[in-house]
Amino acid sequence: MRYNPGELITAMITPFKEDLSIDYPALEKLINHLIKTGSDAILVAGTTGETPTLTHKEEEELFSFVKSIINGRVKIILGAGSNSTQTAVESSIKAQQLGADAILSVVPYYNKPSQRGMYSHFSQIAKSVNLPIILYNIPGRTGVNMLPATIAQLADEFNNIIAVKQSNSDLDLISDIKKMCPSDFAIYCGDDSLTLPMMSLGAHGVISVASHISGKDMKTMISNFKQGNNEEALNIHLKLYPLFKKLFMAPNPVPVKEALSYLGIIKPFVRSPLVMLDDEQKKSLYETIGCLNKVLQ
Repeated sequence: MRYNPGELITAMITPFKEDLSIDYPALEKLINHLIKTGSDAILVAGTTGETPTLTHKEEEELFSFVKSIINGRVKIILGAGSNSTQTAVESSIKAQQLGADAILSVVPYYNKPSQRGMYSHFSQIAKSVNLPIILYNIPGRTGVNMLPATIAQLADEFNNIIAVKQSNSDLDLISDIKKMCPSDFAIYCGDDSLTLPMMSLGAHGVISVASHISGKDMKTMISNFKQGNNEEALNIHLKLYPLFKKLFMAPNPVPVKEALSYLGIIKPFVRSPLVMLDDEQKKSLYETIGCLNKVLQ
């Protein structure tokens, strides 16, 4: 069987101080919050962690700090993708040296490779490390969609390619991936609002943003579904749905950072070119969180 990092993986934000340096005390508080609220694994230095504005040195220091605080309590996954194959290989090797449990590797962005180019890219990464690899297919950011046949070819040939994070609203693709890939190859939903629909088609779990705020409820939703309590799972989905949508009212991770600030866990600072929510957006987000807390009590 392939490596299984769990069902609820949080794509963790990177908290900043007002001077935009990394806020390590807030990060420790956040890590403990995520573990307490049900995360099976924490993804460090993904897009939600604002990696476009982190230096490689910051990423390494960030990972080492997170690993020391987690101290084996949950799995730790490192974002190690790039639109340069050589850079992605080097980052993957570094992740292995740093002691990551797995890596997340995104489809190359901006240069828009063909399916054959994607296969070549991920093959070189898989051959360079023994680490479990989660492919990351997010056409809205990369400009290209990795097709189920390409995913299946990689899954068939490399046992360390264990899963795909599928951030694509076309649910037919989930059926195609399930039909084409080995039974132990996992699909993770990459969009919180589609977690339950994707799980109904065979997805294993979610790599989540909303779990920063509602981890316990998302974990319960997943557990209910897998135990056959479909109505209970649907009820939780419907209660969380306004939050799922509100957390993407502005570019990720701006809203979730504001939500965490509202809850007193971090400060909401983001690095440019992202900007914080305006007052009207904040009010709308706070109202949603307040209503959600009343509904779920």
